[in-house]
Amino acid sequence: MPKYSPNKRRLQSLLAKFPRKRILVLGDLMLDHFIRGTVARISPEAPVPVVAVNEESHAPGGAGNVASNLTTLGADVSVFSVIGRDTAGDQLIADMTQRGADTSGILRDETRVTTQKCRVVAEHQQIVRYDRETLSHLSAASRKELTVRIKSALPRAHALVISDYGKGLVTEKIVRECLRAAHKAHVPVLVDPKVEHFKTYHGVDCMTPNIHEAWAGMRMLPSPKDADVEALGRKILKTLHLRSVLITRGERGMSLFESGPKKAVTTIATQAKEVFDVTGAGDTVISLMALGLASGAKLDEAAYIANAGAGVVVGKLGTATTTIMEIRKALSHAPRLRL
Repeated sequence: MPKYSPNKRRLQSLLAKFPRKRILVLGDLMLDHFIRGTVARISPEAPVPVVAVNEESHAPGGAGNVASNLTTLGADVSVFSVIGRDTAGDQLIADMTQRGADTSGILRDETRVTTQKCRVVAEHQQIVRYDRETLSHLSAASRKELTVRIKSALPRAHALVISDYGKGLVTEKIVRECLRAAHKAHVPVLVDPKVEHFKTYHGVDCMTPNIHEAWAGMRMLPSPKDADVEALGRKILKTLHLRSVLITRGERGMSLFESGPKKAVTTIATQAKEVFDVTGAGDTVISLMALGLASGAKLDEAAYIANAGAGVVVGKLGTATTTIMEIRKALSHAPRLRL
């Protein structure tokens, strides 16, 4: 696989176009809730630690983290989802509004609970996590109203990101309706996939699975060989009729596959110097791919920028985001690769 050597001046000029791009985010929202404390004793009621709580925090998770990435990068972000009419939903709306996202496209459904993941952490060790969620598909009324809202926003958008966490929102019918409307409006559609729904995303412009999701989504046995990864990428393109697929491969960087018989596979080496936490790196990748395409980047240029952003994020602890300034710095220090 040839390695990609970018025009760095061109990439820097593309970054300057990111602010104020209008990006729509459709997907499963969740509230990440953290309870932190210390442990000094075991409960007399059961053999479990007693956590003395000294801190609580919460942040948008799932598609909400994609929205957070995009707002941090200066985009105008509108979020479309369905959550419960509950306290967790109120908190989620408040957190996303505070981050600058437009939440008017979020429906409140009394028959559902807002997905909430609560992690209890003591002495830097997660002791337990408990979840609240509704996994059933949306009601027909909610699905219809959600697609109406997305379709009305698409003519003013520069890209649509679908963030699928398998909580019942992203279905083949919703993807098909949104894709048809987006292509009519000349808006690229990008998907962060869920393995179980892999073949739901037929015809999207870009899909961004990690290597494990790519193998599992195609029901194939993993292989470390570059030739096998190339065959995998081409099979995904052909089977799903995609414009492109960007497979993230951890320490081996990224491999970009574009449709067309003469399109070479583009390999981009990882830029991460140290990896502290990969949490949220996929959200950063799809956010930067969307902003790149929205700003007129070619697919390989957008992928290179996304790779630089992911390299920044994995060097931070926890679910993190990156800024344009950090990406500019990462690009300026990136090695020049030979084709």
